[in-house]
Amino acid sequence: MAVSEVQGIKVWQRRDRNKQLSIWFGWLCGVALFMFCWKYISDATTWYFVVDAPRIIGDITSRMWPPRFSYMSELWVPIWDTINIATLGTLVAIVMAVPVAFLAANNTTPSKTIIRPIALLIIVSSRSINSLIWALLLVSIIGPGVFAGTLAIALRSIGFIAKLLYEAIEEIDTNQVEAISATGAGQAQVIAYGIVPQILPAFAGITVFRWDINIRESTVLGLVGAGGIGLQLSASLNVLAWPQVLLILIIIFVAVIISEWVSARVRHAII
Repeated sequence: MAVSEVQGIKVWQRRDRNKQLSIWFGWLCGVALFMFCWKYISDATTWYFVVDAPRIIGDITSRMWPPRFSYMSELWVPIWDTINIATLGTLVAIVMAVPVAFLAANNTTPSKTIIRPIALLIIVSSRSINSLIWALLLVSIIGPGVFAGTLAIALRSIGFIAKLLYEAIEEIDTNQVEAISATGAGQAQVIAYGIVPQILPAFAGITVFRWDINIRESTVLGLVGAGGIGLQLSASLNVLAWPQVLLILIIIFVAVIISEWVSARVRHAII
């Protein structure tokens, strides 16, 4: 806030002149950056295809309808593989993420100068690489299939689970921990009886939420050869079998809706 004088009369102003100019300069820089990025994107875009997109969408939509329901018999195993990839990947991630979370939390790490930075590096590394990229790397290393997809989901989920869990560990009530420590309990007993009961609801909610996310992510891993229903989607797209593509998209949509419903019910029961 500032006060200026106009013809000897004090007038209230929200900001002084320098601050207002700084704000306008920031807006000017933001608009300039937007225009620069837009020009770069525009120069790299073939606008003829963009203008023609509505016609192409209409053509593909007409080719998709009606869905080829007879192809459903080929999708039971891939959708089951997709659910297994998400479930097993989440379980593997939990096993690896829990120790990392305890090593990353300020109040449980054995060393804040060495071990905690390493644990945080693991969390950041896991979260910074998308599951599709993990799948591409793993397919190149161990070959295509469900196993590569499971590991990709697990490696992606470690950072997510560990980050939320170590934040929950740092927010616990220290009075309970101090009370248990005062009885002469060891470090393992303090964790088991003072920390774990406090973070258990948060841990269960995080796990279910991540499983729900993994169901969605595992549906596309087959596009790079990591198994699941995405493999059928990729094969159908390659041969332009649009009725099959529509059926697969419907199945993926239904699977995601069911997983969302299950996740919401479980989280509601826990919380």
